[in-house]
Amino acid sequence: MFGREEGAVAAVDRLGDLWERIEPLLPVVPRRPRNPGRKRVPDRQVLCGILFVLHTGIQWEFLPQELGFGSGMTCWRRLRDWNEAGVWSRLHEVLLAELHAAGRLDWDRAVIDTSHVRAARRGPKSGPSPVDRARPGSKHHVLTDGGGIPLAVLLTGGNRNDVTGLEPLLDAVPDVRGRRGRPRRRPVTVYADRGYDHNKYRRRLRARGIKPQIARRGESHGSGLGTVRWVVERTIAWYHGMKRLRIRWERRDDIHEAFLGLATCTICYRHVQRFC
Repeated sequence: MFGREEGAVAAVDRLGDLWERIEPLLPVVPRRPRNPGRKRVPDRQVLCGILFVLHTGIQWEFLPQELGFGSGMTCWRRLRDWNEAGVWSRLHEVLLAELHAAGRLDWDRAVIDTSHVRAARRGPKSGPSPVDRARPGSKHHVLTDGGGIPLAVLLTGGNRNDVTGLEPLLDAVPDVRGRRGRPRRRPVTVYADRGYDHNKYRRRLRARGIKPQIARRGESHGSGLGTVRWVVERTIAWYHGMKRLRIRWERRDDIHEAFLGLATCTICYRHVQRFC
């Protein structure tokens, strides 16, 4: 086994208390009393297999059976079912609530940016890329707090303008509990680069009670926003450090979105381990 795969096995084998948060959220599949068939592979082992695919980028059919994660098709079906059941979105809310309770979410600043990934197969939420000779591609739209903790992530076609994901990202931020009072979901200020320079969207942000801090086109560089915006670029690098997200291999958009959701929870869990 290669060193990279050994490291991935060690990483997914140290689930720790993350499994204690995931297990109550998983849908219960009752076993048929008559003709039950083969016993299901335990959910924890399948989760390790999904994380192994996420971190190494290996194709489902090449997932090594000797690792004990079940077949690649078993892991694929379980990932699909868990995503449809909303497991990753609910887990994200749980982790954000822990960080909010510990005072580790910076609601004064939120930062938005996008990254382009090549799509190996055409499918929903893919489009001709303007930066890759019109080959099919997709965009990851990421919104983080002031410390780089992901609040929301979206998938769109590679030909979509960055600013079109601004309001959907803000709408996708969950109600974050963890403290007394009303749940939080609205940052005070949103920082963005020149790709979001549209007065219409500045007005819409102000209508939401959010102050826009967006670099303007045609002005010389050195706006100073980079001292704040670098955290979202670091978070995107964390996403792309998981090799399955560097290229969109899935034709189905829901499977790629499931990987994005799981990656978001993984990044948030690292912050929980560090701060909580």
